[in-house]
Parts: sequence; structure tokens; C-alpha cells
Amino acid sequence: MKTALFSGGWTLADPAWLLLLLAIPLAAWWRSRRARPVLVIPRVARWAGTRTVSLGRFPALLAGVGLVFLIVAMARPQQLEEKKQVRQKGYDIMLAIDLSPSMLAEDYEGPHGRINRVQAIQPIIEAFISRRPTDRIGVVIYGGRAYTLSPLTFDHEWLARQIRRLKVGLVEDATAVGDGLGLAVSRLEQSEREDGGQRKGAFIILMTDGSNNSGVLAPMQAAELARAKGIPVYTIGAGQPGVVPMPVVDNAGRKLGYRQAISDLDEATLQRISELTGGKFFRAMDVGTAEAAFAAIDKRQRIEFNAKAQLKAHEWYWAFGAPGLLSFLGGLALARPGRWGKAV
Repeated sequence: MKTALFSGGWTLADPAWLLLLLAIPLAAWWRSRRARPVLVIPRVARWAGTRTVSLGRFPALLAGVGLVFLIVAMARPQQLEEKKQVRQKGYDIMLAIDLSPSMLAEDYEGPHGRINRVQAIQPIIEAFISRRPTDRIGVVIYGGRAYTLSPLTFDHEWLARQIRRLKVGLVEDATAVGDGLGLAVSRLEQSEREDGGQRKGAFIILMTDGSNNSGVLAPMQAAELARAKGIPVYTIGAGQPGVVPMPVVDNAGRKLGYRQAISDLDEATLQRISELTGGKFFRAMDVGTAEAAFAAIDKRQRIEFNAKAQLKAHEWYWAFGAPGLLSFLGGLALARPGRWGKAV
């Protein structure tokens, strides 16, 4: 148990050692009652009956001061510093990412030229994950069907590696927006985090570049499931509207050129999903607007936590122990007869 001794954030970890300080004046009193001076310190008794170069009481005082410093060092002086820890809890987030063939459209500009929609969103999602270290994040991918790429996890480094592996072709062709959203809702079902049927501290980010044309659930049916659970859904419509360049590849995967394709994003449905669930719709027509969408979601769904103060102790026993040991040994050395003169 720590007991405060000094003002300004100082304390002693083991103050009971200070009781030994009472033994020093007791030893001095006992020595003064002896006919022949005898000190508790070894070899000091040999001062009696000898005459050397006069050092007086200096060796005894030096050893005594050293002993006091050593006792204080054993009591472990500490300087206390207040540390505040803010983040104690976070959200549960599911990302639902479209990997249908239309995500191959190269209507985004990267540092070295055209990139497809998957390549454009991968670093943006990684950055979003890195900004939320205390959140559990999971990923659902969908095309013709929906699959769980990752359940909710705190292992964001592993999750970022999975995001870098995303590519069109991992799932069946088509766009099952409703199934992707429905699976994301089911992955957030946890009874211990529900209150009156409402899922607390969770939301979904749904990204797609097309309209629903496959799957079991219609998008608005999945949205009703999210609304019933109290889960906000933020929707992001990816890609440029109108005609976009779609790469043409051979059987070996080599790009042969481009063909013109029409974007078929169902923007109205995405807006209705976000409005119904209490989220928001974003249009990500280029890398800049995609980054702005994730930044806006990050800012809107951010929990402010009350700071918890903790005390960090800096040990200062060495500042007393080192000079105390030198002083004590110095007093013993000076007390040795014959070192400073000849006994007579």
C-alpha cells in the first residue's frame, strides 16, 4: 500500500522501512553510555585508543548519512504521474462489399493510371479500419451469393490482409444486394448486446455499384431486418454514372482492350435503405468522394468516451541508494586505522 509522504505527486511504496531510522539515534544513545566508545558499524570501535590524523566524527557521520539514504531507498520513493486512457469500448461494424463483375469497370484514376472499382476501395477500407482500433470489424462479400469473409474481429492487421486479397471472381457472378445486407445483419446478432430487441453499438456499411438481380432477399426486405434491430446502414454507390470502360481479357487473364458498359446503379434503393435504417447514402464517383464517404461515416459514428485517469509511478530508489551506498562504504573506509596515520 502506498502512503503519500511528499507534496507534488511523491509517495513511498514501502514506507515501513522508515522505522529503521529510529534505530540510528538509539544506537548513538547506547554508544554514548559506554565507557569505551563502540559503534554498531563494523571496525568503528577500533577508533578508540588510537591516534591518527584527526578526522573527528566525520567517518561516523558519513556512514550514518549513507545508512539513512539506504533506508530511504528501501522505502522506494516514487514520483506519480497521471495518465488518461480514453478509449474503453467501441462499435461493431460489418462491411458488405460488392464483388460482382461490374466492379471491374476502370472508371477510377489511381497514381499510375486507370484502376478498377475494387482496387480503388481497398486502400480506403484499410485506412478506415486503421482509424478505428477499438472497434470490432467484420466483412461480408457478395456477388450472386453472400459469404462471410471475416466475422467481427479486433485483429485488424489480419483483416487488412484479407481486404488486400479481394478481387472479382471470388464469388458467383450477379449482384445479390439484399443477401449481402441480410448476412451482414445476421452477423451482428448478439443477444448480450441487445436491449429490448435493439442491437446497440453497431452499424453496417454497404457498398455496391449495381442493382439487385439475384439472391433470396430483396434489398428492402433486408433493410427492414436492419431497421427492426436498430442497426443503421450506410450505403455507398460506387462508380461513374453512364458509360464506363470495362476491360476485355483472354482466357489467361491478359487484358486485350476495353468495351463500353452502362452503369446500372440503383441509387434510389440505396437511398431508401439508408433513410429507413437511420444511416446515410453517399455517391463515390471517384477516389476522392469514396474517401470522403468513409471519413464522414467515421466522424458520424464515433463514440466519445469519458477519460479514465491512471497513475504511473516512476521509481527513484536509485537516487537515494547509489549515493547512500557510496557514503556508507566511504565512512567505513575512512574509519580503518593506519590509513590516515600511525596509531600510538
